[in-house]
Amino acid sequence: MIRIQSVIGCAVLCLGAVLLTVPVSAEEKPFRPVAVQFPPLEKAHAYRGELVFVDHANRRGSLRVEGSGKFYRNDPHPFALLPYGIVRYHDAPADLRDVPLGTVLHAYGFLPPDPKISAVPVLPTNNKDKDAGHYRGTGIFPAENHVLLLEDEPSHCRRKGLIWKLMEVEIKGNEGSILARREPQKKNEKKYEPENMTFDAATRIWRGRESIRISDLINEKIWPANGKKDLSDQTVLLGITWKPAPGDGLSGAFTRFHISDIWLDDKSIEHAAYFQTEKHNAFIRSRWMPGRVEEVTYGKFGRATVTATLFGGMDSTLYDDFKKDVGGQINGAENTLKHTAGHYGPGHMASSGKIIRVKKTSGEIPMGSSGIHVHFETDLVIEAIRPGRIVRIRPDSWPKMQIPREEYLFQNSPEARFPTPDIFPKY
Repeated sequence: MIRIQSVIGCAVLCLGAVLLTVPVSAEEKPFRPVAVQFPPLEKAHAYRGELVFVDHANRRGSLRVEGSGKFYRNDPHPFALLPYGIVRYHDAPADLRDVPLGTVLHAYGFLPPDPKISAVPVLPTNNKDKDAGHYRGTGIFPAENHVLLLEDEPSHCRRKGLIWKLMEVEIKGNEGSILARREPQKKNEKKYEPENMTFDAATRIWRGRESIRISDLINEKIWPANGKKDLSDQTVLLGITWKPAPGDGLSGAFTRFHISDIWLDDKSIEHAAYFQTEKHNAFIRSRWMPGRVEEVTYGKFGRATVTATLFGGMDSTLYDDFKKDVGGQINGAENTLKHTAGHYGPGHMASSGKIIRVKKTSGEIPMGSSGIHVHFETDLVIEAIRPGRIVRIRPDSWPKMQIPREEYLFQNSPEARFPTPDIFPKY
């Protein structure tokens, strides 16, 4: 009897241990995006850094990520945009090629969906918690290097309802520093810490549709020629970069950021957004709208109806071009959004047909998706168009154009990519 009770007691203890460990294990399992879903933005790891390298053709680059140590010591950290990853510049849709090097960007990244085919180095899942040493601190090499959203400072502020308030300016000649704090437009009781940033004669001031200089503010007696002046919490939007600060490597303001642009009013940022939007619209029309295949219904003799979800982050006028009974083309693409192509460009390999239905999702639409589903009928579907695969779609109203060689795959060979992933160091 004693032996039976002992066995039962051990079984209960073991079962209890299992029940206790299962939830913990589930909580510790890191989140990874699933290929056929759009990951929720709230599960992304957020960080910011200076854009120091761009491989625009492969939608990759490197950020000098801000951590807890001296910024200038931080090695460039590779990132790759997810196929549905969105870039915002001047509060407008953008491509990586549109963002100047040196721009400080906010990144929202995830672990690689499939580490085996990652276009950038795969790192340990806890890499963001490791101390990089050499006065660099933690957080500068996050494993979450597959980015859903990449946005500059004004885009970040407009999306989240934030504003910069200028507290004080100190100037000598055409350069100096500004004390400012970023806070919600809607007032609350929380106190926000001010940040000291530099500016110089190259800093652009935007007022309505007018571009002015620091010297103009001085001549108008808005800013002093020398010394300090209280700016009374003037509300603005800021463009932020980084530049080396004076010092010998042991002392100096090594994490102080620099102001590239100041938008003084709503009209000024809307003016900037207009030009960036038009630039991006022309780019997408020449490269075609990216999307993901949700379903393929096969018919006879190569016929098929393809259902694809158009990716998000584009100007609404682009989506408006996708209408019922409009002719067009659909072509396979890889995760970098590179077209598959023959000797005569993307249009050579693409499947031609027409849009037979356009459906818009109701309710909340996840980041990365437009919520627009296009049903495309073709009489000759190509191998690259399968459920879960990335495609690009062009309505007939968009021009058929030849794109640069580095922006398409010839004979569907990822190994032919230029440049190869070996350009990135493996930290």
